[in-house]
Amino acid sequence: MVTAQLMQQTRLAGVARRPLLIRSCKSFTPGIAAQRLGRLRVAADSTAEGVQVAEAPVIPDAIDLAKNLEFAQKTASRRLQRRRQQLTYQASAIAATAGVGALAVFATYYKFVYHMAADQAFPWLDMAGTLALVVGGVVGMEMWARWAHKVLWHDFQPGWALHKSHHEPRIGPFEANDLYAIINAVPAMSLCLYGFLTPTLPGSLCFGAGLGITLFGIAYMFVHDGLVHKRFPTGPIAELPYMKRVTVAHRLHHSEKYGGVPWGLFLGPQVRLVIFQLLQYDCSSCSTSQRTGFDTQSECKRQLV
Repeated sequence: MVTAQLMQQTRLAGVARRPLLIRSCKSFTPGIAAQRLGRLRVAADSTAEGVQVAEAPVIPDAIDLAKNLEFAQKTASRRLQRRRQQLTYQASAIAATAGVGALAVFATYYKFVYHMAADQAFPWLDMAGTLALVVGGVVGMEMWARWAHKVLWHDFQPGWALHKSHHEPRIGPFEANDLYAIINAVPAMSLCLYGFLTPTLPGSLCFGAGLGITLFGIAYMFVHDGLVHKRFPTGPIAELPYMKRVTVAHRLHHSEKYGGVPWGLFLGPQVRLVIFQLLQYDCSSCSTSQRTGFDTQSECKRQLV
């Protein structure tokens, strides 16, 4: 009789066995899981008081189901917390990008209009220099990031004190490593300000370099933080083939299989290809695991190609 009551209460609570519970835990919210957990605990307590010895094996089943529901509640809570952190960082990234982008467009237009006299021709040479240094600033920042990442952020102890937070589990939407974005913004803003106030070709070059550093920082934030480390959703850019290779290359850096390489981000796939070419002989040798860190040739090619 008691067994029948327990099974009836279990059905009312909508409880399934462990495999089904694990597959369906995505549909649980913390509130629903808490309600079902409370019902099941009441059922287990009432059963434990009046059950006979012959029906004793039923009690562990109820307790096991209660543990399963508690696990589902914790899983739903962690998922909800991670989603909130992603939305917080995404809002910050979009706000910063919109603000900086609008300011850059306005400053670029106003720089040339502000310094032009009424009868002066448009300074096409200065404009060309600005655009050239925008591209140069983007490419130069990738080279700088490769060098600074290794020498200043990993090998230099004060730099590693901030950067190590990026190689550890993150608590909350932000990490200490995010301060490097502010540090890199200082020279970019300085170059832009000097170039904006200086109506000469060197001023235009400095202005373009500052814009290039800013553009690289925005792209780095969306690809590195959003695409690679999933700190916020990035939409369709995750499906681009080259972006997938960038993701794999940066994860190779975090695996530390080859001393941390590749150190760069956007040119990481090229470095990864060089690693594969240098290790082709090792991948086909009998001591692959000792020299490459992979157990088989197929695993080596799957991870590096």
